[in-house]
Amino acid sequence: MKFCSNCGSGQLEFTIPEGDNHKRFICRNCSVIHYSNPNIVTGCLPVWEDKVLLAKRAIEPRMGYWNIPGGFLENGETVKEGAAREVREEANAEVIIKNMVSLYDIPHINQVYIHFWGELINGEYSIGPESTEVALFTENEIPWKEIAFTSSTFTLKRFFEDRNEGPYSVHFGKFDLERWEKRKGKS
Repeated sequence: MKFCSNCGSGQLEFTIPEGDNHKRFICRNCSVIHYSNPNIVTGCLPVWEDKVLLAKRAIEPRMGYWNIPGGFLENGETVKEGAAREVREEANAEVIIKNMVSLYDIPHINQVYIHFWGELINGEYSIGPESTEVALFTENEIPWKEIAFTSSTFTLKRFFEDRNEGPYSVHFGKFDLERWEKRKGKS
């Protein structure tokens, strides 16, 4: 951060405010404390009969990989509304949200993923502006090595476990950065 969004001053200091325990940008000109908090990403796994709907990403990151329709929550909408909107944007489809599947933390990039599953209305869908392809998959047809994000893999696995073994419940997961770096040979 280079300038205060309140007064425009460039007199910012990155320090722990009195009574706080995290470093924040504080404007030395107007004393406004600038808080930076995690972003919420919401999504919905559309289900039709025994299949789930995935979208192949037309945008970065992970363009060309399959994903559960999802994206950043917008101001003024609920998490469920955001999840349904993302299905409309990525798959031109409507869903009835049924249940939350997962809450998945990615602390190193300050993101929290909240995924639901929902009934795909009338089984209708088509390619949206953020996708190059959309398709229904049975559990055995999922292109596991082509899934864009660990949050989607986590959600898909938990959804199928719940569907096969019951009951549906909410699952909590966290991206393991250390394990990922070891797998990629970075540590």
